[in-house]
Amino acid sequence: MPELPEVEVTRLGLLPHVIGRRIVDIYRSPLALRDAVTETDLRRNLRGATIVALDRRAKYLIFRLNTGAVLVVHLGMTGKLSIFEPHRSKAKHDHFAMRLDDDWEVRFNDARRFGTLLIWPPEMSGEEEKRFFGSHGPEPLESGLTGSHLYNAAQGKRTPVKNFLMDGRIVVGIGNIYANEVLYEARLHPAQPVNTIGREKWEEIVKIIRAILAKAIKAGGTTISDFVNAGGKPGYFQVQLKVYGKKGEQCQTCATPIEKKTMAGRASFFCPRCQRLEEKKT
Repeated sequence: MPELPEVEVTRLGLLPHVIGRRIVDIYRSPLALRDAVTETDLRRNLRGATIVALDRRAKYLIFRLNTGAVLVVHLGMTGKLSIFEPHRSKAKHDHFAMRLDDDWEVRFNDARRFGTLLIWPPEMSGEEEKRFFGSHGPEPLESGLTGSHLYNAAQGKRTPVKNFLMDGRIVVGIGNIYANEVLYEARLHPAQPVNTIGREKWEEIVKIIRAILAKAIKAGGTTISDFVNAGGKPGYFQVQLKVYGKKGEQCQTCATPIEKKTMAGRASFFCPRCQRLEEKKT
């Protein structure tokens, strides 16, 4: 599943192609995605409007239009949002497209159809956005995420730290790959109860989160299966991964074999020597 860096890479790739461009036509395949937005709703709110901003919230891309309408896209598990030159034939799993006034097209391709399209009309976009993102935690790359925020949210809880970091109500956008990498750098076992982690350690975790996500964005994201950016190129951060997907390989720090366990249905990779499970405060 594309995580925050991959979504941000997609946003940055699309920006120079879409800002200030008018949408002259749209295409919507008859196959359903996770939210059943209709071609009629899309056409009514998008056609003729100009894209004035392209934002990201967590793993959602937000197209803001001069009319006040808002288009929200979530890539799901296999989704790709890319820009294509004029008259390029559509691919098998292209389920949505916006043709711009320079004849280039923004296309959403999603083989598994777990992606999401939402359209919020001008008269309700403000309230819908507040409602939709109201329960989300702070962005990891913005000032709202602090060690104090994480420390306070952890009090009285014995939630495993990996599950905690992946909880969008605590902090948005940290998916499985990057949670594994953050905890390795922090020398924390993924099952470490959050109420055993001290305030200073949380401050360190915030710094590590930002450093790893920034490196991943700079590298173009992580291509584990089929992620490509807006221009159709894969990301390269996977060559910098230290634990994710490396079961049985030697830890880069101590040469102990990396282990794997399943937590909350997700694969967790860790070094049993560098990331010991502690009961005392860290």
